[in-house]
Amino acid sequence: MFLHYFYLCKLGSSIFLIGDWRVYNEELWPLMPPLPSYGAGREHAGPRYGSLIHGQHLKDVVITGHNGTINGQGPSWWKKYKQKLLNYTRGPLVQIMWSSDIHISNITLRDSPFWTIHPYDCKNVFITNVTILAPVFGAPNTDGIDPDSCDNVVIEDCYISVGDDGIAIKSGWDQYGVAYGRPSTNILIRNLVVRSTVSAGVSIGSEMSGGVSNVTVENVVVWSSRRAMRIKTAAGRGGYIQNITYRNITFDNVRVGFVVKTDYNEHPDEGYDPKAYPILSNINFINIHGQGVRVPVRLHGSPEIPLRNLTFRDFSVGISYKKKHIFQCSFVQGRVIGSIFPAPCENLDLYDEQGNLIKRGVQNVTDIDYDF
Repeated sequence: MFLHYFYLCKLGSSIFLIGDWRVYNEELWPLMPPLPSYGAGREHAGPRYGSLIHGQHLKDVVITGHNGTINGQGPSWWKKYKQKLLNYTRGPLVQIMWSSDIHISNITLRDSPFWTIHPYDCKNVFITNVTILAPVFGAPNTDGIDPDSCDNVVIEDCYISVGDDGIAIKSGWDQYGVAYGRPSTNILIRNLVVRSTVSAGVSIGSEMSGGVSNVTVENVVVWSSRRAMRIKTAAGRGGYIQNITYRNITFDNVRVGFVVKTDYNEHPDEGYDPKAYPILSNINFINIHGQGVRVPVRLHGSPEIPLRNLTFRDFSVGISYKKKHIFQCSFVQGRVIGSIFPAPCENLDLYDEQGNLIKRGVQNVTDIDYDF
């Protein structure tokens, strides 16, 4: 088997693809230092394998085509990963670092060895009309698009069906992400169809130690998936997730609609501060609809990581599971405006459509069912 890998290089104001044909053997792949905001490779300490398409310190990058396909030949990587035969972290299919004005459009990317598109510490990233495919089972960590410590990102009009998160917004891992200090901010995700049978359609985290803010996810359909939207973090991350809006979201046959998980305890090493608690606040859920959902909402805060200032409005999701615990909350503070279905948990304040308070929520009630 042969595989072609490319480096994006800048000469004057032009961008070129430079590559070499190599026999498929991971020992021949270039190794790169770990990302500074991660401190180690995501899967192994030390270096990581390079990406099929890679670029650093670039401006005005365009990757496009007439819906041609770039195939990452992932099955060989997935097999060796599952057999624990790889010594380093797998590389993304496309990774652009420390760059600006990036446009990726009108292509199909399939079977990435690891994450598919990974912009890292970039500004002005536009991803449009891209199809990303990987088997929904047996293709580990094949996230679709992972903006990481990026500012001003638009992801729109894409179809994503992969073996992990469709989109995962990140900003560094524990103490390394805190020290690097580059948040992901000003991100717009819209007009997507996503499937993620293993993980979630759109995630924030779990590596979010540099902070994530000002994110809008709108006009997204998530179908036949384990989770639709997920926020994942843990003690030791630090950072913040705030000013997040989910709007015009449709669920179709998903196990859990919205999940906030605050005990996602994966750490790069033992050097993290267990008292570095992330802050989660100002999260809005507006015009949410769907069918065939077992648990529409699971908000799992904790005494150390409470969820503050959440708002639900125009929320109606048809459920497929008749058990009591279908809107679950723990250490959540927020409000419901107008009527929503299913009935919200007791933690939330209830307001009518005119903004008049009807009933105060009961704080710190825990109603989490772990049987799912």
